[in-house]
Amino acid sequence: MCGICGVFEKHTDNRELVRRMHEIIAHRGPDAASVHQSGDVTLGHRRLSIIDLDTGDQPIFNDDKSVGIIYNGEIYNYRELRAELVERGCRFHTQSDTEVILKLYEMDGPDAFALLNGIFAFAILDERGGSQKLVLARDHFGIKPLHYWAKNGTFIFASEQKSILLHPAVSREINPQSLHIHMNLRYTQASETLFRDIFR
Repeated sequence: MCGICGVFEKHTDNRELVRRMHEIIAHRGPDAASVHQSGDVTLGHRRLSIIDLDTGDQPIFNDDKSVGIIYNGEIYNYRELRAELVERGCRFHTQSDTEVILKLYEMDGPDAFALLNGIFAFAILDERGGSQKLVLARDHFGIKPLHYWAKNGTFIFASEQKSILLHPAVSREINPQSLHIHMNLRYTQASETLFRDIFR
């Protein structure tokens, strides 16, 4: 289990906020921690080392540092995907499944995510072409958690809702419909959470 978090917010240095966001989920990854800021995007990662103990720290970047990834999960078919990418001319610097996702995205874009067999949540920062694009994905069943909040041009995401609640613009207002369903059925619907403006 690892933890990821991040903020996209124009003209704002969010390194300290993201540091606090990943500290509050430190139990998800005691082996390494990092904060990376580039332009309007700040990413945070907590690592539990399972694969590639020496070179798997995150974010992991492509060769020219224009695409980076933070990731939580396990890709069951990453060895097969890696072999196919090597045949297509990709060079790898780690043995991690994280770099396989990065290379797949770099070569084929988000459509490549359909090839992933596993449990995962990740964020990719794509700065190719002089612009910033943040791409988030999680496994089809949502086994690995990924929550987000978006309002007034600010986008915040994290493995756990409590990280998102640290941003001063995020309200702690309860979603009464979700609370009602949770109290009666012990779950929340699809993308809803117990907080009005936080989704998954």
